[in-house]
Amino acid sequence: MTLADFLPAGLDPLLAIGLVAFSLFTSFVTATLSLGGGMLMVAVLALVFPPMAIVPLHAAIQFGSNAGRALVQRAHIQWSYFLWMSSGAVVGTLVGGQLVSIIPGEGLLFAIGVFVLVSTWIPSPKVIARTGPARLLGGAVIAALGMIVGPTGPLVALYLKGLPDRHQLVATHAVLMTAQNGLKLAMFVALGFAFADYLPLIIAMVGSGLMGTLIGSRLLVHVPERAFRLGFRIVLSVVAVGILLEALA
Repeated sequence: MTLADFLPAGLDPLLAIGLVAFSLFTSFVTATLSLGGGMLMVAVLALVFPPMAIVPLHAAIQFGSNAGRALVQRAHIQWSYFLWMSSGAVVGTLVGGQLVSIIPGEGLLFAIGVFVLVSTWIPSPKVIARTGPARLLGGAVIAALGMIVGPTGPLVALYLKGLPDRHQLVATHAVLMTAQNGLKLAMFVALGFAFADYLPLIIAMVGSGLMGTLIGSRLLVHVPERAFRLGFRIVLSVVAVGILLEALA
């Protein structure tokens, strides 16, 4: 048996190895900058896989990555946030699942491209959600959007800015994203997505992502943060434009 026998039909083995390495890099980015890796991951997945496979694969990969981070930081999780936002995410996932099943592939690709561009350059609004119902509503809206465009980590983070401790923010964000991606996985299984065809690739990418998390947690990035973030935005923008051109072709 060769490596190609374990990969989805039509995926070049060298490209698969590149994706596994890229998963390590995106987890490293998330571990060092708190956010950004998921957005970069979905942008690259959109250049490689069919539109209907992008968000399911992203959910599976990010589920493993965030679950590992949540496990390591479990002592700092703020469960009151988790209860309300995850309850809302159940409703949002059900609604989003109905929408994603009727949106054509080109529409999904276009939505992802626009979402990446907007999230990259538009300043994040200030969100005040001190009450449970506000967090419930936020969890529902974000989960519905996530079923269509994939990464919603930056939106979830907006609801956690009031947490006083950085460890609490990272841990609570990780467990919320684990729940949201787990709900996505269940919905895509119900919709009939063939995860088995991609399972070896998903496992390899989750494993390399865990390595990236461990490395990023222990190393300091010496590039000035402002320069790094500008370069990161430019790369994301170029990839997003490529996605939009493909959607419009």
